[in-house]
Amino acid sequence: PEGRLYQVEYALEAVRRGTLAVAIKSNEDVCLAAQIKIPSRLMDADSIDKIFQIDDHIGVAISGLHADSRILINYSRVQAQSFRLTYDEPVRLNMLVKTIADLKQIYTQYGGIRPFGCSLFFIAIDSTGPQIYTTSPSGIYRSYKAFALGSGEAKAREYIQQNLKENASFEDIIKLALNAIKESIDEDMTKETIRLAYIRTSEDNKFKTCSKEEVNKFLTELI
Repeated sequence: PEGRLYQVEYALEAVRRGTLAVAIKSNEDVCLAAQIKIPSRLMDADSIDKIFQIDDHIGVAISGLHADSRILINYSRVQAQSFRLTYDEPVRLNMLVKTIADLKQIYTQYGGIRPFGCSLFFIAIDSTGPQIYTTSPSGIYRSYKAFALGSGEAKAREYIQQNLKENASFEDIIKLALNAIKESIDEDMTKETIRLAYIRTSEDNKFKTCSKEEVNKFLTELI
């Protein structure tokens, strides 16, 4: 015996083969950038997404199987709203992520079911400041200053590690996230193939997704 759970490893491989997503935080802000692939010229690019809102102050990016991710995103939204209705305050990100990780771990234990073939990349600003958490198909969850998931993740992580500043501004982390993707993929980056979202302390800790025009502005000005 090798002590390996092959179904979990297969699920992790689905994550590694997904398109690249990057999250970076500063002392005041946090951002998500993600690449999407449009498999056909006949497909509407607006119907493909990798970044979703969970609550007013929480967003998530996905890597891996989109169908599996959709189930977990809906579950996350229900948990966030349930907490808000019960306690009349927004859920802290670490509590929500632990709930998702617990569910993922259950799906590694029983026959007749398989692990979720996706990793979720949560960002938020709560009472403890900007936060980045990831959950893996095995049920592990971790907190990071910056991270990358998907195809090209190793190059992206190395680039971020070499270029992340201690007191980075909002523009710095946006630029770093976009350049990390640029350095790690072979395709051109356009407003159609990049999704971008952020949360800023100066904007009441609200999760915001960028329009195509805003993405194009960042691509032309910051890269």
